[in-house]
Amino acid sequence: QLDRIIIHQQVELLEAILGTETSSKYEIKNHLGQRVYFAVEENGCFDRKLCSPIRSFTIRIADNTGREVITVNRPLRCNSCWFPCFLQEV
Repeated sequence: QLDRIIIHQQVELLEAILGTETSSKYEIKNHLGQRVYFAVEENGCFDRKLCSPIRSFTIRIADNTGREVITVNRPLRCNSCWFPCFLQEV
C-alpha cells in the first residue's frame, strides 16, 4: 500500500548533451526512496519536437517484475499543433 509516491524522471545522456528531448522514462518510488514502479513514455520524435506541451503519448507503468499495471493514453486533442482548440484529456 502506498500513501505517497515520488516520481523521478531519468535523463538520457544524449538528451543532456544535445539538449534534445527523447522519450521519457520515470522511476516511481515510495516514501523510503525504493522503486516500486517504472514508467516509459511512448511517442514519436515528430510529436516531441512540434507539439511538445500538447503532444499525444502513451505511458506504460510496470511493477518491478516488469508486469504492466497501468497504461495512460493522451490523444492529440487539436486540429493543428499550432492552434490547440481542445483541453487535453488523459
